[in-house]
Amino acid sequence: MIFTPRLLWVTLGLVLAVVVLPGLFWLWMVLLAALILADVLLAGSPRRLRVVREPVGPLRSSETTTAGTRVENSGSRAVRGWVKDGWQPTAGAEDGLQRLQVPAGGAITVQVRLTPKRRGDLRSEHITIRSIGPMGLAGRQVVHHVAHELRVLPEFRSRRHLPSKLRRLRELDGTTAVQLRGAGTEFDSLRDYVRGDDVRSIDWRATARRQDGAGGHLVVRTWRPERDRRVILCLDASRTSAARVEDEPRLNAGIEAALLLGALASSAGDRVDFMAFQRQLVARASSSERGDFLNLMATSMAPVEPVLVEADFSQLPAQVASVSSHRSLVVVLTALDSASLQEGLLPVLPALTAKHRVVVASVQDPELQRRGQQRGTAAQVYRAAAAERTLIEHRTVAAELSAMGVEVVEAAPEELPPALADAYIRLKATGKL
Repeated sequence: MIFTPRLLWVTLGLVLAVVVLPGLFWLWMVLLAALILADVLLAGSPRRLRVVREPVGPLRSSETTTAGTRVENSGSRAVRGWVKDGWQPTAGAEDGLQRLQVPAGGAITVQVRLTPKRRGDLRSEHITIRSIGPMGLAGRQVVHHVAHELRVLPEFRSRRHLPSKLRRLRELDGTTAVQLRGAGTEFDSLRDYVRGDDVRSIDWRATARRQDGAGGHLVVRTWRPERDRRVILCLDASRTSAARVEDEPRLNAGIEAALLLGALASSAGDRVDFMAFQRQLVARASSSERGDFLNLMATSMAPVEPVLVEADFSQLPAQVASVSSHRSLVVVLTALDSASLQEGLLPVLPALTAKHRVVVASVQDPELQRRGQQRGTAAQVYRAAAAERTLIEHRTVAAELSAMGVEVVEAAPEELPPALADAYIRLKATGKL
């Protein structure tokens, strides 16, 4: 049983009546109880309602969708009152509480507009229905435990960089007649030798055929970067990815960078594989699967959340080997945290660099630069010293990685996705993939 604000006003009116006629106190109380009981009994039964959730497809964070719920009344009385869908706050439900009126034997659809504020799997575990009596004083309430699910994909703000990066790739592949001498390992064409060409590029069989024909010119082969290379994206979802950088978890910047590079590499004709890990593999996607790879990768990333455990980098070489036995570009998106890298990633890097080209991409916290410049008070000086020490440790780790043949890409959250894409294009242009 539930009561409405109208009952309060009726009660206040009866209180005034009691003041005027105090001898009829019990009569007024019995009358009030009778009104409440009659209103509850005459209200339509919310238990006779059947709730059916309508499927809602995935959408990106900050986009708007409508979640529909069909309410069917199998009772003999109409149900009027209120309905509240139990979406969590991050779902951004604009009209979670709505008026409800379902005729006897009829059905209506309750639609709730959702604008999710974060990625992941959102759920409404129940829907609450209040049936109010004809006098509007009281009613009945029932909670229907019927779940509604919505998968929210990453926002992919770095998508705006994709057209410009694709144009650079088309220029690299020769769409604008750009040819690179001696770069890459994919055969392109034959031409006459000119002074300055690498003698190792001379094609002696083609030269012999040319001598048999109309001249004695040397013939050389031209090369271009391969277009069907393997790219493996490894996203660290351990405790270091939970640190907040610019009011967002570090993991979000890694997701944005992985999405941009994955879309760019797959558009270039490369085979791309994505995996997210911490103590174990938590998400996986491949461009060899059926469907749009960008959507597959975003769908697999959506439920990934940082876990407060150390990453197990020792499994990384085996996971990479299970994906590809050929030389590949392995991109590890993690933090340049000296403690975790010294014990985790650095010991396994020789096994990766011996067979693959390895790039380590990390988010740089702009707050460290800002704190390093604020030295007005004693407290600010101590904070600046701590920030400088952290930056020095990052540079030391980056130098160790470079000495092992690893390319390091470190940038602010908004700058990391295009910086990683530029590194990929640079490696293709120089034939290092």
